[in-house]
Amino acid sequence: MSCLFFISCFNKKTNFSKDFTKEHLFTRGIEGPATNSLGEIFAVNFKSEGTIGKVDKYGNVVLFTELPNGSVGNGIRFDKDDNMFIADYVKHNIFIIKQGTNQPVIYASDSQMNQPNDLAISKNGTLYASDPNWSNNTGNLWMVQDNKMVLLESNMGTTNGIEVSPDGKKLYVNESIQRNIWVYDILEDNSITNKKLLTNFKDFGLDGMRCDAKGNLYVCRYGKGTVVVVSPKGKLLREITLKGKQPTNITFGGKANKQCFVTLADRGCLETFY
Repeated sequence: MSCLFFISCFNKKTNFSKDFTKEHLFTRGIEGPATNSLGEIFAVNFKSEGTIGKVDKYGNVVLFTELPNGSVGNGIRFDKDDNMFIADYVKHNIFIIKQGTNQPVIYASDSQMNQPNDLAISKNGTLYASDPNWSNNTGNLWMVQDNKMVLLESNMGTTNGIEVSPDGKKLYVNESIQRNIWVYDILEDNSITNKKLLTNFKDFGLDGMRCDAKGNLYVCRYGKGTVVVVSPKGKLLREITLKGKQPTNITFGGKANKQCFVTLADRGCLETFY
């Protein structure tokens, strides 16, 4: 089935998604995704593990680059200068690909990490990384400072989705197996404090998440096949039904950055909604 998406199909918010790319162009490890200032979308594991694919506004995908030495990417983020950061869950690295190139270079690394999973980036360029241990249902939370990994919290649940609020004052982290979303205050030195439970769920897993411009969280419900929208106060605002059942992550793009693009592990493609 073709997953080609036509922009004219969408002109208002809907509670269902449409296909954006063709199915199974990506492996089951499809993750990322992230949007640069040109509106191009990038996601990991295009056709084979260890690659990064680039998606244009029509849903066409080409190979952007391949990570070196058996590394496999997961979360991707861009800074304000369009430098790309990639979490490498196999080799315990965070890569950087500088704007205008496609060459991955190690930005930070720490062998004590389980497997860097998702990334978040603040307005001042500080990176945060989730670090799950799936075999033990535990996880850690890290910050990158001066090209070094700094452990912020250990022995959490299975840390996965992570995001910084638009004003840079809050850090959100979810735990997939425990189905909790935590919120922290970010201090001036970029460390975190005042951990509180924002919300939790009774069923299905949690995966990647992003904030919109209003600070609402769009959270992928792995296994349920939906994206839920949660307010900064933890109130459930909306739920979008996807075609696939295994959404792994989400990014914003399109006109005025209001279009959502979701990676689906079971379909190996991206779906989209407003």
